[in-house]
Amino acid sequence: MMLVDCGQQRADRRGGLSMKAAIFVKPGQMEARELPQPVVEFPTDAVIKIVRACVCGSDLWWYRGLSKRPANEPVGHEAIGVVESVGAAVTAVKPGDFVIVPFTHGCGHCAACLAGFEGNCLTFHHQGSPVGYQAEYLRYENADWSLVKVPGQPEDYTDAQLNDLLALSDVMATGYHAAVSAEVHAGDTVVVMGDGAVGLSGVLSAKLLGAKRIIAMSRHEDRAQLAREFGATDVVPERGDLAVQRVMELTAGAGADAVLECVGNEQSVATAVQVGRPGSVVGRVGIPQKPEMNTNALFWRNIGLRGGIASVTTHDRDVLLQAVLNGQIHPGKVFTQRFDLDHIQDAYAAMDQRTAIKSLIIM
Repeated sequence: MMLVDCGQQRADRRGGLSMKAAIFVKPGQMEARELPQPVVEFPTDAVIKIVRACVCGSDLWWYRGLSKRPANEPVGHEAIGVVESVGAAVTAVKPGDFVIVPFTHGCGHCAACLAGFEGNCLTFHHQGSPVGYQAEYLRYENADWSLVKVPGQPEDYTDAQLNDLLALSDVMATGYHAAVSAEVHAGDTVVVMGDGAVGLSGVLSAKLLGAKRIIAMSRHEDRAQLAREFGATDVVPERGDLAVQRVMELTAGAGADAVLECVGNEQSVATAVQVGRPGSVVGRVGIPQKPEMNTNALFWRNIGLRGGIASVTTHDRDVLLQAVLNGQIHPGKVFTQRFDLDHIQDAYAAMDQRTAIKSLIIM
């Protein structure tokens, strides 16, 4: 792999500075293009020089043509980087600060943000030019509250530590959101649906919260191996009714105290609501692939269902950043292949073909 030197300043055709960015061309086709470097457009903006970014499992939806996305737009929503410039209303960070760049853009003062649910910020809406995190530079909105400062500079950290910090921009925080939503407590038995990067982060989160037994639903040995490393005590490869039967056997017919649903497809959700004990909670962070679901079965078994868009800034500041800095967790192990922007097509193809758990992009 040839790495891109993002320190080199390049001029675009109009005389301004340019950058390289990942562009969605059409389903199955990505490419890197030269675009104008972003600038502060609103007082609440910050421009970030990206150090590392990555591909998300949710990016595969439009890459595979399963959901619509406008062609020829920059993409990506996970990154770490260094603040380049800030708008007049931004005082919490300054140029030169090393930051985690969440996919959420909470304002920090509305009712949702104050309750710790900035993924549902009541005031935020994208404005200005399109933004994409898989690029050398990014214009980030609502920078004052949402950006998470990291002590020191990128060069103060090892390669593995930088990957751990990158995971906090989405995937680890999303797995943790599933565990918190499912109300995982010390000593619990937890089932984790999904062996992608979010599901594996859910295993790590359940362990962090003190779960005693963690049952990972995985049929891929490389992912099952990482699940065990993250804290899984059991691995169930079965699907559907056989999976439910196996979990019940492992729990002596009781079911799990908490269930983390980290996939979003119909089969995963249907299994998740059957493997919990009466009174358990399903923490759901897999983006729903079906517009509706029948919740009547939950009623008859007193099973709760909650979850949604992760609270990245809140979770990072409350727990996750310190856990990474202390070496307590290593979520960056979900990055199993690395690429530069010139090979962005390969980065997406590796995840699409399941040869990578999560593709890392080095700038």
